Amino acid sequence: MRMYDLIYTKKTGGRLSAEQIASWVAGVTAGTVPEEQSAALLMAICWRGMDTPETLALTLAMRDSGLRLDLSPVPGIKVDKHSTGGVGDKTTLVLGPIVAACGVPCAMFSGRGLGHTGGTVDKYAAIPGLRVELDAEAFRASLRATGFANSAQTADICPADRKLYALRDVTATVESIPLITASIMAKKLAGGCDALVLDVKCGGGAFMKSIEDARALAQAMVAVGQAHGLRVKALVTRMEEPLGRAIGNAMEVMEAVEILKGLHGDGDLARMSFRLAAEMLILGGGAGTLPEAETRVAAAVADGSAMGVFRAWVAHNGGDPTALDDFSLLPGCRRTVTVRAEAAGFVQAMDSRALGLLAMELGAGRRSRQDQLDLGVGIRVEVRVGQRVETGQKLLTLYCNDRDGSPLPPSWITIGPHPCEPALWLLESI
Repeated sequence: MRMYDLIYTKKTGGRLSAEQIASWVAGVTAGTVPEEQSAALLMAICWRGMDTPETLALTLAMRDSGLRLDLSPVPGIKVDKHSTGGVGDKTTLVLGPIVAACGVPCAMFSGRGLGHTGGTVDKYAAIPGLRVELDAEAFRASLRATGFANSAQTADICPADRKLYALRDVTATVESIPLITASIMAKKLAGGCDALVLDVKCGGGAFMKSIEDARALAQAMVAVGQAHGLRVKALVTRMEEPLGRAIGNAMEVMEAVEILKGLHGDGDLARMSFRLAAEMLILGGGAGTLPEAETRVAAAVADGSAMGVFRAWVAHNGGDPTALDDFSLLPGCRRTVTVRAEAAGFVQAMDSRALGLLAMELGAGRRSRQDQLDLGVGIRVEVRVGQRVETGQKLLTLYCNDRDGSPLPPSWITIGPHPCEPALWLLESI
């Protein structure tokens, strides 16, 4: 099977067969397909797209390029959640223990952060001693013992995806719905879950800027999952301002723990985490309706069982659970810098992407995959969109060690004279 034929077929708008796609991905994994030919095919896919059968074939071929985790020895419907990423997104830390506390096994693989978005694995790394990379047996053992398992993706899962993503990154072919869909769904299917809830972010701080693109990605991932027999639900959520108050790894752990202890329940972070957890319960058979699921979620927080799962999970995986109650045991910073309002008015908007990049400059994020993180630094967002502020009022607190970050342009937080209503966090359900 010649790569030239695959490139020409897709370039001219034709369909690739499952056999052609599998042959290409096998060649990528083995290193027998020249990178220039893969790059040409990726560009042709960006131009011409892929239909659902093609995208499913690409997903399965990448899934089968490495280890597939078998979770069948663990009883129950195993549920996973994936977020397309955003500034301050720490929903996994909140919802995982909740879902497990409600009796539904929650099995999740998470990523590391790059650029303006943080990674769940990096947040967990702030907990002293916690193992963030688990092999297959350790992953299953965590799921059996605590109802919750979460690990970084190991090198033997979807190696073809890593090679193709690296090539996409340098050939301007990242922005393709079929390629994004296959990359995400291959890893999820390799992780062995039976059901999946998708949180597709939309807005200035997200990868998908428009509701149309976010909807298209959500629909594509749902279609691929359903074609494979997976139970799938997608929520399209707003990412115009940071999610929650904290941006930075240890700081986000603290905020997630506070929510699990019953604080900040009226904020968007808690509401989003609780809704995603409720959707996971429904797919996992832990509730029949959304009101029933939401009641169970609220009870797991109120009675302390969700926090109990979090402590047990941390301890089982080598971490120090006392750090969840004594935040002084988490990484910290040496000094703080306060950013204050220069005029009174109402907060009209925030540039969450710019704030995420500022946190990266402080050391909370990576410019490249080789960068070392400073887990104790970050930003606390002191105000929300729609809130009235007075001259001199705190807008942000920067938590710093070695780096100060860039100066804060006034446009990053827009203050105007007229009241405004904050937008709803949930845009669509698919």
